[in-house]
Amino acid sequence: MNTYGKTFRLSIFGESHGPAVGIVIDGLPPGFAPDMGEAAREMSRRAPGQSALSTPRAEADAVEVVSGLFEGKTTGAPLCAMIRSTNTQSEDYQKNLPRPGHVDYTAHIKYKGFSDYRGGGHFSGRLTAPLVFAGALAKQLMPNVKIKAQPILIGGKPPSEETILSAKADGDSVGGVIECAVDGLPAGLGEPFFGSVESCLSALLFSIPAVKAVEFDYGFKLADMRGSQSNKTPFGILGGITTGRPLKFTVAIKPTPSIAMEQDTVDLATNQPAKITVAGRHDPCIVPRAVPVVEAAAAIGLLDLWLTGGFSTAMVTTEIYA
Repeated sequence: MNTYGKTFRLSIFGESHGPAVGIVIDGLPPGFAPDMGEAAREMSRRAPGQSALSTPRAEADAVEVVSGLFEGKTTGAPLCAMIRSTNTQSEDYQKNLPRPGHVDYTAHIKYKGFSDYRGGGHFSGRLTAPLVFAGALAKQLMPNVKIKAQPILIGGKPPSEETILSAKADGDSVGGVIECAVDGLPAGLGEPFFGSVESCLSALLFSIPAVKAVEFDYGFKLADMRGSQSNKTPFGILGGITTGRPLKFTVAIKPTPSIAMEQDTVDLATNQPAKITVAGRHDPCIVPRAVPVVEAAAAIGLLDLWLTGGFSTAMVTTEIYA
């Protein structure tokens, strides 16, 4: 499924090497005047080709709104935004040689050989660009809610460029851990059982390519505590509902599977073992560029819960933020 949300609903579309990726957003309140400059700043945080730590594929990631916005304000109709691709190198990808650790094989099986294999197609991290745009709008509708993510581990160590560049020099890659803190949430947000804060945010966070684990508040540390200890911890969520305290969660990002080292694969045309050296332009570590994506996912999920729960947004009742 390519759609998320109950009230703030999103549908993403496009492929990594297609003409554009984009998003349709339904549920934006009419009369909202989004700050497109702020949205562009959020997009620039995720954009590729900005340093030696990321892929050299340079894309401006400029957002083109094609519907739902009139005279600078939302109309209440679905808002459609596109981000055109201008710097693809599709010849770097081989249809019948799936890249180890990638979606190439499972997509080939699920879609009976018709999936776009170039750059991961619809499964590419490039599809997180429209999510960042949606997250930028969601943040603006909850201005008192502060969402801040940061890497806390890269390759099992405190974050450093050296760790990433060392892996890159070896033709390899590293993963890491991102921590996100959310402050300013009201108490009472969440729709248990199946609409709990953890359930909704996890669904979005696990939709980010390469996210393999999510932990809320004290997570696995609670398994080592007694109830007398656990009851004294300042939880941001209890029973799937926000407490009004800061909410914290961490996500684990696996190493980028596209690496320059020779690896074993299988030739899908012959079903015989084969070797592959992945060509193309890839991030030696996607953690730095994933930070704004994690923030966007949090903002999207929280705004959906916010609107579903009947809480007022900034543009509907601005005086509550005075």
